[in-house]
Amino acid sequence: MAVAVGDKAPDFELVNQHGESVKLSSFQGKKPVVLVFYPLSFSGTCTEELCELRDNISAFESKDVELMAISVDSKYTQKLFAEKEGYKFNVLADFWPHGGTALAYGVFKEDAGIAIRGTFLIDKEGVIRHMFVNGPGEARDLASYHQALATL
Repeated sequence: MAVAVGDKAPDFELVNQHGESVKLSSFQGKKPVVLVFYPLSFSGTCTEELCELRDNISAFESKDVELMAISVDSKYTQKLFAEKEGYKFNVLADFWPHGGTALAYGVFKEDAGIAIRGTFLIDKEGVIRHMFVNGPGEARDLASYHQALATL
């Protein structure tokens, strides 16, 4: 099932790199959320993209936006990845059911068993306000995030 701008964001509950449960709906009424689906932890393009977000976290913090990165990797992989790269934002494991959250957002590539690069800005009411999806091997640029955040 793919989602579109204006749709209610599919709720989920996933485990972060600290083993804590994170539920999307827990942010409703409190703060907007940016979901960043990426194929695999420790891969070149994914690491570069998330490091760019880490280095520009102030763009999200200044808008009081919760940034969350999601891949199909296990919570153990997410822990090592986040520690190695110094990610302070949630790095979530969409491990089981394998890719279930990515599938709900329409960004799961079933033939490869990974998420594609999909980004979703969800407002305080839980509605998708902006989204962009990049093809395999096509990195997201920081300007796309700034454009999305400007819609808040």
